[in-house]
Amino acid sequence: MLLIPAIDLKDGKCVRLEQGDMSAVTTFGDSPSAMARRWLEAGARRLHLVDLNGAFAGKPVNESAVKAILREVGDKIPVQLGGGIRDLDTIERYLDDGLSYIIIGTAAVKNPGFLKDACSAFGGHIIVGLDAKDGKVATDGWSKLTGHEVVDLAKKFEDYGVEGVVYTDIGRDGMLTGINVDATVKLAQSLTIPVFASGGLNGLTDIEKLCAVATEGIDGVICGRAIYNGALDFVTAQKRADELNGG
Repeated sequence: MLLIPAIDLKDGKCVRLEQGDMSAVTTFGDSPSAMARRWLEAGARRLHLVDLNGAFAGKPVNESAVKAILREVGDKIPVQLGGGIRDLDTIERYLDDGLSYIIIGTAAVKNPGFLKDACSAFGGHIIVGLDAKDGKVATDGWSKLTGHEVVDLAKKFEDYGVEGVVYTDIGRDGMLTGINVDATVKLAQSLTIPVFASGGLNGLTDIEKLCAVATEGIDGVICGRAIYNGALDFVTAQKRADELNGG
């Protein structure tokens, strides 16, 4: 079970939102590269970046901050990024910059052909981000709820060749109310590709619950507010996960 620190970028700073609300923001650092170094030194094996401005603008906004993180991390661990990625040129540029994985969310739902093209052109580097509430997929920075069922879309995208799915319960994200383990397991059981849990992580108990169902296909969990406000000690939690799942 991989614990993946999230670095959410807004106006060049590291922040966390509550339920995707850009007005409900807490700033945790002015230097994204310093934050990346912090997690690298804590033993993180992967980083999860989100261009929040980009997610709303529909185009990259915090690219300079992303590049600063990549310079800091180098080739030590994989880095994945989502938010505002809507065309193949952007994907190619980001991969050339050193990103390992590109997360496509809204664009995958609204323009499945784009996702299919991305998987074809950049096989092995594309992850789909599915944000949902009550089993229905949301788009546009979570501002719009669609009629699509998460499991149905995920199966379709798996056929396209995506590397994995980041599944976020947007009703819980940033609220520290606990991971929606049941919904995450249901999704993982319907797929053969890895699922990464996200949204609501509250403490070590959540990590232990996820470890207990890791064999269903849950490879990791995105760690946000809990590791920034002290509710979860990252080093302790990753060590515990390794103990439970054998590394």
